[in-house]
Amino acid sequence: MTTGDRDYRLSSIDMLRGLVIVIMAIDHVRDFFMVAAEVDPMANPDIGAALFFTRWITHYCAPVFVFLAGTSAGLMTARRTPSAMGAFLLTRGVWLILIECSVIALAWSFAPHGVAQAGGAIVVPLGVIWVIGVSMVVLAGAQRFGQRACFVIGVAMILGHNLLDPIWPVTSGVFDVGRPLWVALHAQMAIAAGPVLIGVVYPLVPWPGVMLLGYGTALVFQESPERRDGRLIAWGTVATAAFVALRLAGIYGDPNPWRVQATALGTIIDFLNVTKYPPSLLFLLMTLGPAAVLCAVAGRAVDAVRQPLVVFGRVPFAFYVAHLYLAHALAVAFGVSLGFSARQFLTFSFFFPQGYGVGLPGVYAVWLLVIVALYPFCRWVAAVKARRRDWWLSYL
Repeated sequence: MTTGDRDYRLSSIDMLRGLVIVIMAIDHVRDFFMVAAEVDPMANPDIGAALFFTRWITHYCAPVFVFLAGTSAGLMTARRTPSAMGAFLLTRGVWLILIECSVIALAWSFAPHGVAQAGGAIVVPLGVIWVIGVSMVVLAGAQRFGQRACFVIGVAMILGHNLLDPIWPVTSGVFDVGRPLWVALHAQMAIAAGPVLIGVVYPLVPWPGVMLLGYGTALVFQESPERRDGRLIAWGTVATAAFVALRLAGIYGDPNPWRVQATALGTIIDFLNVTKYPPSLLFLLMTLGPAAVLCAVAGRAVDAVRQPLVVFGRVPFAFYVAHLYLAHALAVAFGVSLGFSARQFLTFSFFFPQGYGVGLPGVYAVWLLVIVALYPFCRWVAAVKARRRDWWLSYL
């Protein structure tokens, strides 16, 4: 069942997780290095194909990462009692939330205490790590109902949350202040608490449903490889086909309808531009469907591709934290080399000075540098986790 040292792991899961976090790094390097005029490629239907798909391919990262976090938890049920599992998920979830508000915030801003001064407020972003943490807290309680019940709850949440679209308040984005707290469950907004401005980048719903779905799907990964891969391919194909059919029909599943544009490329871009914040049903079908198929065939990859991705996939948290610090540090160094002050880069990337940045080829060059530089570190962390059983290593 496993080729790693931990018998609840499958190399296909590690490889898929490694692939998505490596892809994720492209988008974060783009945040730190892209010229300011190209901050949001998804907002422009006339954007070039290369830039659009550079952003679009990273859409696979968050849903696959959250789903596989649930799957990994599900594969651990044979090793832990429900009480022990609940305690582990609860403490790990709270730990991730605290890390998001401190260590991760500091990586994004390089400002003291993990926050950045912006417009007189101290900004703390709540991104993907926070939503994974909260989802783990939810799973800590839900796992007592069993994996099949979690699967059903997850499916219901993913299928049904877009029913909120016509009635839920529409916000103007992550800096929208003054809304009731409950609005942050399903929309981006900011929460002002004294001098602190908490930006909810990732609304909570339906992310716990994605983790519950992954937790329930762990039962499939306990079957024989042939049966497991057959189911993954079938489910992935159905999900992908459902995305295409529902998107064409435009009847349900995403609040952002597509339209025929002046060019074929523009039409394709608009068709694929589904809602990520929060992830719509179509967004999740578009990403989790192909990911399921890829997971089924991951084991067929040649070792030169598979092994490095497995290494990254076994230490995703260490990679995530390290790549943000490295990318931001490289941005500071590059900015200084262009004649800017280092202080101008001790903030979030969207506040970087005008005139700074590189084009898309430069982004990919820095991305490759980050991946190559972090591989020895990740291999070392993976080796430590493989040969030691210290309790705290499970939180890394």
